[in-house]
Amino acid sequence: MIRGVPIHSWPGSYYINGEKRWENGTLSLTRTMVHFVSGQSKASVAGFRLSSIVAIKMESSSFIFSTLTVLEEGNVKHWFGSLKPNRVVVYNVLEHFWRERLLSPTFEAPGAKGQPSKGRELIKLVAESQRRLEDTGKVLSHQGEQFDNVMQGLEKIDSDLGLADKLLLELESPSWWPFGKLPWKSQQDAKAEDAARAAPSAASAAATGSGRSKVIASIPAVVTHGGNADLKPGCLSVLVSSLEVRDTNRQLLHRFERSDVDEIRVHSPYEITVRQRFIGKPDICFRLLSAKMPEAMSVLEMQYKKKVELTSEYAAFRATPGSSPCDTEGLSWTQGLQQRCQDTELPLEVPAGELSQLQVQAVQPSVSQAEAQELKQMLMQLKNLALEAESELERQDDVLDDLTSSTDRATMHIEKHSCRVKRLL
Repeated sequence: MIRGVPIHSWPGSYYINGEKRWENGTLSLTRTMVHFVSGQSKASVAGFRLSSIVAIKMESSSFIFSTLTVLEEGNVKHWFGSLKPNRVVVYNVLEHFWRERLLSPTFEAPGAKGQPSKGRELIKLVAESQRRLEDTGKVLSHQGEQFDNVMQGLEKIDSDLGLADKLLLELESPSWWPFGKLPWKSQQDAKAEDAARAAPSAASAAATGSGRSKVIASIPAVVTHGGNADLKPGCLSVLVSSLEVRDTNRQLLHRFERSDVDEIRVHSPYEITVRQRFIGKPDICFRLLSAKMPEAMSVLEMQYKKKVELTSEYAAFRATPGSSPCDTEGLSWTQGLQQRCQDTELPLEVPAGELSQLQVQAVQPSVSQAEAQELKQMLMQLKNLALEAESELERQDDVLDDLTSSTDRATMHIEKHSCRVKRLL
């Protein structure tokens, strides 16, 4: 089935209660289902929805064998054993997707196709705002390049003034001093110049660091380092200038600076690998699996356009309908309408024409769940653009401060050199 494309699979065994035996096979997690397929007959031995799970536990069979148990609605218990690489990894992944499923909305009503809904109008407005912000970002980038060119010119002037200072020192040195310049005077000038340059540089670094450390998106994830198969709970944070991988206690495992990321491989809509390559030593690589990865991907695709690589495994998911483990399946339109009617206290069967306009609006939501998800991703992209624009503005403020101090310093040195030249004349 198209919807049966597995997000992750593990070899193991399943206890068939009716036959009192263990069956070897493969445990697979899909977008909304958990399946166990026999290794011999290739038939489905067990299958249940993530939404029907009541509890997931790690227990022991006969007080010896380590197993993973899943309790389903109706007090149906499924036993899984001999899981590879180990049951802890399987537990972490299943528990993550099940928890995110519980926190997701329970019903998604189809949007009206006849006329544009409020959700589409909001999406149009957000898209227009995004285009305006992108144009503003291009102007800011061009302005920043001009500031950088001016700063390079001032550095050249400062270098020339330093050379002029050395020449004036040689001219001012007494005839009995053979080395061209007085040592105590040059040391005092060097200390004064270092102190003047250190103050604005420290303030600039602090301001730039505070702007680049703002979080754009943070999602829970199951994390593994390098080629290990030991998946552990953690989170992925997307910042303006870096990516942070943290464990379940929010302790930093690794920070990828934006320039350090060499590759982001997308294995599925819910699994990516972030890699930093080195020459002469092992690469730093983290593999992350998350039910909310599509939310972070909308930002990663903007920040790391040339470094995102789609694998062949991703092709199977591209052919499937756009949904996630947090999307609702199993509720038909009729069942969903019944649920909505129960929530709004409307009868299911009413004579034609008796539904008021207000009641029809109560049954049909103005913004569908798909539109809300699209709006959420677009707003995250807007947030990313706004934070990058803010970071660039802070950087340009720092450059302007440096330009002001450099100009004042150059003016002071020119006036000082002019007075010294006059004395020599």
